[in-house]
Amino acid sequence: MKKYIINNAQVVNEGKIYCASIMIENGIIVKLEHHPIIKEGFEIIDAEGLYLLPGLIDDQVHFR
Repeated sequence: MKKYIINNAQVVNEGKIYCASIMIENGIIVKLEHHPIIKEGFEIIDAEGLYLLPGLIDDQVHFR
């Protein structure tokens, strides 16, 4: 599975919005920092000006 780092996102979590960077390995968030993360072997995504909502479930999806 791919490894991702999402830098400079506006994270919406627990009723707060703050700028942060997130490291994802094997589909799991493994690190959340308040500064950009740089690490070899990861695809880096610059999310400046974008919102990131970890764990959000689209309630309009119909599971059958």
